[in-house]
Amino acid sequence: MLRRAWFIAAKDLRLSMGGGQGLVQAVLLGLLLIFLFSLSRPTTELVSPQACAAIFWLASSFGLVLVFNDLFSIEEAQGCRLGLLSSPAPEHSVWLGKGVAGVALLVVSQAVFLPAAVVFLGQDVKGDWGVLLLTLIGVDWGLAALGALLGALAQGQGARESLFSVILFPLLLPVLLGGIRIFAGCLSGEPAIDQQLWSGVIVAFDAVFTAAGAFLFPFLYTGEE
Repeated sequence: MLRRAWFIAAKDLRLSMGGGQGLVQAVLLGLLLIFLFSLSRPTTELVSPQACAAIFWLASSFGLVLVFNDLFSIEEAQGCRLGLLSSPAPEHSVWLGKGVAGVALLVVSQAVFLPAAVVFLGQDVKGDWGVLLLTLIGVDWGLAALGALLGALAQGQGARESLFSVILFPLLLPVLLGGIRIFAGCLSGEPAIDQQLWSGVIVAFDAVFTAAGAFLFPFLYTGEE
């Protein structure tokens, strides 16, 4: 299963980098959000580290939707979904491959967002880079686990799945709040008092929704009831 998931992830990355628009749109939208928020502050004042962290994860969340919509829409446009369903690869390999590809594309976009946030919002990473990177990986995987589900739901499944997509966004709040709190501490150089609590929330979120995604994806992707 892991080998097939890797092949699917590599295929998605090639298509997305070669002709897909999701990554480009995600980067441009995120940069636009960061730039607009930088214009909202008075010239003599700096954006607080927590506000900067919130803006960063807001840009990442919008980028998440664009990236996964692109990953799934490429296959829908080419009629490849039926090919994947007819192949020996289990649906779990498709979900894992999409998740890995989504994480890679999200990290690429965030590699642009973070320097942009530092420059436009007047911030600097004064805390532990290791904590920041571990938090980035943990939150990104949680976003990708739900993003893979969101992408499957968004492809021609009707109003029932569209409603579920709307319900899905509030589920991102715990992991986003954890990322904001820990990132704010890394930017300010003063770790949050509740950093361990939020780290536990992120780990628990990843575990719960990785299991939920692995269980639900085959039903959502194949359209079975």
